[in-house]
Amino acid sequence: MKTVIQRVTSASVKIDGEIHGRIGTGFLVLVGVCDADTEKEADKLAGKIARMRIFEDDAGKMNLSLDKVGGQVLSISQFTLYADCHKGNRPSFDQAGKPDHAKQLYLYFNDALRAYGIHVEEGIFGADMKVELLNDGPVTICLDTDTL
Repeated sequence: MKTVIQRVTSASVKIDGEIHGRIGTGFLVLVGVCDADTEKEADKLAGKIARMRIFEDDAGKMNLSLDKVGGQVLSISQFTLYADCHKGNRPSFDQAGKPDHAKQLYLYFNDALRAYGIHVEEGIFGADMKVELLNDGPVTICLDTDTL
């Protein structure tokens, strides 16, 4: 699994012109799944994100996690994280998970985050989504379960 985590002061997702999910302070998490991924990878990733300390403490040091700041997560499925751009100029998405498997694991991942007591809003898997965010910092971190 691959994720891009953006620390935000706010984020929202619109589907068909209607807001489907909205958060204040927290993380916008873009989530990509490949066919080899299992619930083990989703659990590992959820734990890492839940404990990630990238909010500033009183001394201005990145030392606080979501639970310490009352943060939330807006989770968006993002198969394009598995883009292969080695050949030519048109990306291949052959490494992205098949839709049934990817959707199941994406939803499982969101529930794994919720098990840590985190409020999670989500997009709709496979939908055309318009995501808005106010990146705080900016702080953007990429995680890949192959390297965790």
